[in-house]
Amino acid sequence: MSRQIALVTGASRGIGKAIAQRLADEGYFVIATATSEKGVEVIDEYLNESGGIGRLLDVRDKEAIDSLFEEIESVYGGAIHVLVNNAGITQDGLLMRMDDGAWEDVVDINLTAIYRMSKRAIRGMMKARTGRIINITSVVAQMGNAGQTNYAATKAGVEGFTRSLAREIGSRQITVNCVAPGLIETDMTSELDERLINSMLDAVPLGRLGQPQDVAAAVKFLASDEASYITGSVLAVNGGMYM
Repeated sequence: MSRQIALVTGASRGIGKAIAQRLADEGYFVIATATSEKGVEVIDEYLNESGGIGRLLDVRDKEAIDSLFEEIESVYGGAIHVLVNNAGITQDGLLMRMDDGAWEDVVDINLTAIYRMSKRAIRGMMKARTGRIINITSVVAQMGNAGQTNYAATKAGVEGFTRSLAREIGSRQITVNCVAPGLIETDMTSELDERLINSMLDAVPLGRLGQPQDVAAAVKFLASDEASYITGSVLAVNGGMYM
C-alpha cells in the first residue's frame, strides 16, 4: 500500500473513534478495533469514506493479536507505522472492597495488553527502522484518584513502560510516547451527575471539559514527522487540571 498503516485499539466510540477518524483524515489507512461485532460495524461505517476498516479484537488474547498482525502484514502491505494503544476499562471501587477480579481485569486490559500489542508491533517497525507507538494514559496516573487504585496503577505503569521502551528502540528511529487526557466529554462523563462534573471542573483552570478531538489532535501530532525528535514523553491534554 502507498498509505502508511495506523492501528487503533478500542475505537468504536469516544476518544478512540476520534483518534481513528483524525488519522484517517491525515491520510493513514486506519485499522480500528472493537470488542464486539456491533462495534466493528460502527467503525466500518465511519471509516467507509477513507477506506479504513474495523476488526474484532480482544486485547487480552495473544493469538487474536498475532492473527490480526498477520492479516495486516499479508493483506495490507506490511508493517504498521502507527500503533495507538487506546483500549481500556475501569472497574472502580475502594481498595478495601475491591475483589481480585476487578484488579486483574483492569491490569490485563490496561497494562498487559500494551505489552502484548507493542511487542508484536515492533517486529515490523524494527525492520522498517521507523514507527510510532502512542499509548493513551490518564491524568489519574499523575495525580491519583480515590476509588481507582487499579486504574491509576495501570496508567502509571504504562507511562513507565513507555519511557523504558523508548530507550530500547530509539536507535531504530521508533518513538514511544503517551497522551494523558483529563476530563474529556465522552459517554462516560455524560452519565455523571451535573453537580459532580461542576465540582471536578473547579480543578480545571480552563473551566471546561475537553473534547475527544483534543486528544486526537495530540495523537496526530505525535504520529507526524514533526514529532520525530520526541520520545519517552507524556503529553498532557487536561486543561491544566494537573501541572
